[in-house]
Amino acid sequence: MSPFKKLFLLGIVVLAVAVMAACAPAAPATEEAAPEEAPAEEAAPAEEAAPAEEAPAFEGSSVSADCEASGSLVGAITAVDELTVQFDLCRPDPAFLSKVAFSPFGIQPSEYLESTGGSGELLDKPIGTGPYMIDAWNRGENVTYTRYDGYWGEPGKVQTVVLRWNSEAAARLNELLAGTVDGIDNPGTDDFEAIEANPDLQLVNRPALNVFYIGMTNTFEPFNDVRVRQAIAMGIDRQRIVDIFYAPGSEVASHFTPCAIPNACDGEDWYEFDVEAARALLAEAGYPDGFATKLYYRDVVRGYLPEPGRVAEEVQAQLKENLNIDVTIEVQESGTFIDNSQNARLDGLYFLGWGADYPHITNFLDYHFGEANIQFGDPHPEIYDLLVQGAQISDPEEAAPVYTEANNQIKELVPMIPIAHGASAVAYRADVVDPVASPLTNELLGTMTPGDRDTFVFMQNAEPISLFCSDETDGESLRGCEQVIESLYAYERGGTAVEPALATECAPNEDLTVWTCSLREGVTFHDGSAFDANDVVASWGLGLDASSPLHVGNTGAFEYWANLWGLWNVPAE
Repeated sequence: MSPFKKLFLLGIVVLAVAVMAACAPAAPATEEAAPEEAPAEEAAPAEEAAPAEEAPAFEGSSVSADCEASGSLVGAITAVDELTVQFDLCRPDPAFLSKVAFSPFGIQPSEYLESTGGSGELLDKPIGTGPYMIDAWNRGENVTYTRYDGYWGEPGKVQTVVLRWNSEAAARLNELLAGTVDGIDNPGTDDFEAIEANPDLQLVNRPALNVFYIGMTNTFEPFNDVRVRQAIAMGIDRQRIVDIFYAPGSEVASHFTPCAIPNACDGEDWYEFDVEAARALLAEAGYPDGFATKLYYRDVVRGYLPEPGRVAEEVQAQLKENLNIDVTIEVQESGTFIDNSQNARLDGLYFLGWGADYPHITNFLDYHFGEANIQFGDPHPEIYDLLVQGAQISDPEEAAPVYTEANNQIKELVPMIPIAHGASAVAYRADVVDPVASPLTNELLGTMTPGDRDTFVFMQNAEPISLFCSDETDGESLRGCEQVIESLYAYERGGTAVEPALATECAPNEDLTVWTCSLREGVTFHDGSAFDANDVVASWGLGLDASSPLHVGNTGAFEYWANLWGLWNVPAE
């Protein structure tokens, strides 16, 4: 165990004992000579004080990078003392606290990270500070959690939480009706009315802070021609898709980012459905008779995409009828699909979407269209240069001209086609107390009481890919981690505001380039080790520093770190 974990105050008691000489009483005064006085005893030497044992000094760690060379938003992270961490940024970041609260930036013990080497056991059994700890991951069946009795905050309401999964909305609802689960994510939109009418069930609506889009990779023909991308954008009837497949409250996307977020809908609305204009563009690009391509998706239900298979067939039919584009549909396994899409390996159209991780426009635009993201092929400086400017402006009114131009460039260059902002819900048994549907999809399962039962069972859409969420983007993986791992800040239950968690406060300097975080005292990890500043430095360092021996993870991409903060020491291609 490192020295700073053993830091404590020593009380030292120094005893000094002096033995005074014993003297005989004086003889009475007489004429006779007094007898010779007995020699006084020699005083015992005083005991030497024991040398004070010095408490070990705090060995604070630090990680840093050259701002100009790395292009990162983060320049350095320093453990100032046991309970203080300082973040030095390369430029201001008004969204700092909202980002810090996001689960991929959660904290694990530095010793555990080092012992696992950034992979192996770390992928299956995270060690956090949260109200629940991993009991077992039974592959293909469930993840079970047990309440952590040493939790610093409000304890979990049940002893055991069980996370299960099924990709079929109907199957999830059948489990809820049978009473084998207490809650299900994303019931089918066709079932909303039936759930609301059933006295044994309850439906909790989730705000539509998401977007479903059709992606294209501009390094593959014919998507390297902006006219082709624009033609497809005009040739899809997005309103028809929303009307047929989406729940009430959903809307056609006028912009990539939901309009509830400041600056999201600055600038021009997206293209109207216009078949004639789309055909003219295709002909101008050299494809008057259309072309053949593929459409990739994963069979995982999301609030932004409630029926992926049926929507894929609808898009296939529309592109054939409207633009004579022959589409072959290909379904990929979830982990494979995510890896392929994020690394620009898909040579056709593909379905993906995004739910808000934190309620700021940088979460939508910077992640998808920043310089570090190669998901759509070669990034566009016409977009990402503006995003760098906008991310440094804290006042939405002042930022409006920048985001107006950024949104207009996204429309002009068409890296993807935004389709819908999808309303969704979570369904529970009627006796579940305090049910919640988070707009950020980060439901903390142990905050609900399932009647008189001491186990809460929740069924989501898919199995986690891994439980090392520093290196995951998949929503099912993140929910699995969020029951265990905590960040310096957290999102309020069922909302988007941030509140202190492992930090009691993170305070900025005047220009928002230095943030000093005071850590909560007395927090322990599930392995019994004490939480301190070096755990923060280690957890952030392995995510940011591509040269770190711990920068391994599951895919090794660390996409949220790359796209929201910027990696250090990225090897040249």
